[in-house]
Amino acid sequence: MRTDRILSGIALALFLLVPAGASAQQSEAAGKCMVCHKEKSPGLYQQWANGAHAAHNVTCIDCHGANKSDADAYMHEGAQIATLVTPKDCGRCHEKEAAEVQASHHATAGQILDSNDAYLAHVAAGEPVAMTGCENCHGSKVQIDPNSPNKLSKKSWPNSGIGRINPDGSLGSCNACHTRHAFDKAQARQPEACGKCHLGPDHPQKEIYEESKHGNTYFTNVDKMNLEDDEWVVGVDYFIAPTCATCHMSATQNQKPTHDVGQRIAWTLRPPVSKTLENAPAKRENMKDVCVACHGATFADGHFYQYDAVVRLYNDKFAKPSTELMKMIKDKKLLENPAAFSNDIEWTYWELWHHEGRRARHGAAMMGPDYTWWHGMYEVAQHFYFKMIPQARELNDPEVNAWIDNLLRNDPMHSWLYQETGKLKEGIKTGDMQKIYDKLFSETIK
Repeated sequence: MRTDRILSGIALALFLLVPAGASAQQSEAAGKCMVCHKEKSPGLYQQWANGAHAAHNVTCIDCHGANKSDADAYMHEGAQIATLVTPKDCGRCHEKEAAEVQASHHATAGQILDSNDAYLAHVAAGEPVAMTGCENCHGSKVQIDPNSPNKLSKKSWPNSGIGRINPDGSLGSCNACHTRHAFDKAQARQPEACGKCHLGPDHPQKEIYEESKHGNTYFTNVDKMNLEDDEWVVGVDYFIAPTCATCHMSATQNQKPTHDVGQRIAWTLRPPVSKTLENAPAKRENMKDVCVACHGATFADGHFYQYDAVVRLYNDKFAKPSTELMKMIKDKKLLENPAAFSNDIEWTYWELWHHEGRRARHGAAMMGPDYTWWHGMYEVAQHFYFKMIPQARELNDPEVNAWIDNLLRNDPMHSWLYQETGKLKEGIKTGDMQKIYDKLFSETIK
């Protein structure tokens, strides 16, 4: 009896938390949710109770309430709810943020399900690995199972992938960054929030950040970052170091926060050959605006001058030739096995651009010298000269061999292979390489 009285008191107190104007039925449902979950899942309840949602009278039913017509809706303790909370649901209150997420590259991450990355995971490993590996970062296509207690298939739930494909047509998962059920802004502003996915051999932004002076300074001064501030304007509310959010999303004195992470990125470094994005000059200026909150304009200009040159060097010296070589080999049907990734040279080319090439480019972008060179261009060069080229020659095709000979002997960027150390190949002028470098440096994004 005493327990019943206590729970009744809790229910009454929680009833008073529901938003003004809520119906009696909504209020009753909200109270029941909180009373039950406080007992059965206390960690979940405490996260909510100590978070901003509770402080603003946003209850379980506000986020999880569903219409009977929703594909994932089911009856639970007298209320129609859905386990899945999507950006469309969050957008009822956070309209601007949800719209920016839908327009961002993050929202397209689930398209990996039809890409070579996912194909490789499925055939080289298997479906369980693709589900728990690829889809846990990129997002699954959420499937409905009418026989499941919560209507969600165990093959696609749980999943908080950033590009999750939801039954209501929305893309993404807000709690990929704002971890449930606290949804703490301070947590989302820290580099660890991004580190779940942005790490590893093919996109080691987390490791590069930790190596950089930005990361060094952040981790030794995290207590000075004022992460809980409402505005959190770089150079005003904090100035010790930036985090991922600082550069890509958070406010400056001239820019409002954005949930479209591409608004300050001028290059896409994801494909084999890097490309400038639409409105690249404006996006570059957006990023420079972040930099000059703590650095001088000359410092920022110098960084991007060097970074752009590295990207263009990678493109011209390795990415374009290796891609052209692979296309020639495939067009001529020279590969022994027909399936993708069933030939050594395909793996070599894949790792050259997808692993080493990305590391080099991201290292230059984020001031990680070891990733630019030893984990990056050093391994790109090794893959190209001493793995891919020999594998291509083993095909014994006259046209392929002639193409390789012309590239290595006549292109100033590659002819070092045939030179005596310290000397230039006959016919290659001393100034040729400098002209190439000058062109790479002169083509920075303006």
